[in-house]
Amino acid sequence: MQDQGRSTRKRTGGRLKNVRKRRKDELGRLPTETQVGEPRFRVVDARGNSTKVRALATNVASVNKGGETVSADIEDVVENDANPNYVRRNIITKGAVIETSEGQARVTSRPGQTGQVNAVLLE
Repeated sequence: MQDQGRSTRKRTGGRLKNVRKRRKDELGRLPTETQVGEPRFRVVDARGNSTKVRALATNVASVNKGGETVSADIEDVVENDANPNYVRRNIITKGAVIETSEGQARVTSRPGQTGQVNAVLLE
């Protein structure tokens, strides 16, 4: 979500003058809606001397299966509490339930922030 910045009006309704211009750390970006498909990534600059890898699309998940981690193919998005429309559009977010080659799993990572899908198998 983009930062709206400080209000232009006082509590009393009067106008506030600008004290300074916008800052780099006030910059906002649109959310990265990671889809199921051929892997595509984007590297963006983050705060400090670091970068973030955003997954625009992916079809591989690291699934935790009783103490061991296996790589599984993502087939479909079954459920997504963040937004019901994400299920129809096959968008993966944290907390989404995905259908994998190992079975249904719940996503525990944030693909739009880390660039990878980590999930826990549902019993």
